[in-house]
Amino acid sequence: MPQPGESFQPQPSAEDSFLDLLVETLEGLDESVSAQFLRQFFRTVAQIDLTEAQSSEYWQLILERRRELSSSPGKKISLKTVMVDVLASMNLLRVPILMEYDELKRLRINAATDALTGLYNRRLFDETCDRELNRAKRYGHQLAVVILDLHRLKEVNDVHGHLQGDRVLQIAASTLRKTLRASDFSFRIGGDEFAVLLPQTDPEQATTLCRRVRAQYESELLPLNLGIAVTLDFGSAVYPQDGEQKNGLLSVADQRLYELKHSTRAPARVVPMEAPAAREAAAPAPVPPPASAAQAPEPQVPPAQAAPPPARPTPAPIPPPRSYAEQRKWERVSMAGTKANAVLTDLDRMQAKVIDLSYGGVALDLERAENLPDQFNAVLHVPILPPVRVVLRRSYMMRTESGRIRVGCAFVS
Repeated sequence: MPQPGESFQPQPSAEDSFLDLLVETLEGLDESVSAQFLRQFFRTVAQIDLTEAQSSEYWQLILERRRELSSSPGKKISLKTVMVDVLASMNLLRVPILMEYDELKRLRINAATDALTGLYNRRLFDETCDRELNRAKRYGHQLAVVILDLHRLKEVNDVHGHLQGDRVLQIAASTLRKTLRASDFSFRIGGDEFAVLLPQTDPEQATTLCRRVRAQYESELLPLNLGIAVTLDFGSAVYPQDGEQKNGLLSVADQRLYELKHSTRAPARVVPMEAPAAREAAAPAPVPPPASAAQAPEPQVPPAQAAPPPARPTPAPIPPPRSYAEQRKWERVSMAGTKANAVLTDLDRMQAKVIDLSYGGVALDLERAENLPDQFNAVLHVPILPPVRVVLRRSYMMRTESGRIRVGCAFVS
């Protein structure tokens, strides 16, 4: 019985020991003799009939795959598992004799699954992407390919340790599983990289879904109190608009991921709108023209006798915009890049772009807002959702650098 602190290594089974001995024996045989033996070996264990050259080639693939899977320290993969993985991935293991069906199914799942997150791994992503791309071409459907990565995962590992970093990765995987449709596929393809395949999905639907995943993920991280703004950045490409081959689609998705990461790290500066009184107060005082020599100086009126200027009503100042550093009660989902819009039914059906949306309200983009009341009716048109009639209460207005008006509104129950 192992003592505390000692690592326990399970004893290999008789099958594993036999296969390990087989590897050592074949290394010492002549190539032609080895090929003859392997041909009979594959015919016996898997009932597949290969040529001697094919038998040798597949055997080398099995050995290479075993070295790849065993690259992690302390990780030893049995040759039986690797044989099932390679032969099954090539559709050669039709009548397995090596093991029972349940064991075969479990080993195939383990070989194609990332151990930490439970998502499919990079190798299965490549196979599934090829298959779904061929299906999309055959039936004339669209296919969205999405690449995601975790921003600032390294900081989590450095500050909180790798166990917490692993938890952050696992939450990302669970968020993908909960948010995606049953027909979608999710994968972990690298250390902090994930991929998603969305069959029959257009660009707007893919972008909206990714934003929902990112918002849900940030909400799921709140209980960890990391103190680090970890986010799921994404880039998507859609067949056939962005390319017809897998490598081309992945390149476009990578480029859009890169662009999003840099655009969101440097948000555009927003200039608040000034009230008329504030503009007048900031305007420089007019300079009187110099008096000519022929002109007599005007008599100075003592301050006490000066007539007071007529009182003018001061327009109410526009409330200052909400600080973006403030913790939001509801997570905001950006609608940039979509056709989301609102029809303001109280203002001659004026149309406004929807900038972002949350459970608490919506931000609109207007060309002008002189007659916008404090409360008004609107119909929201947002991708995937049917038109929604809402009552909006204006919270703030600000002028952007482009000269347009951003209006923040809260939903009225």
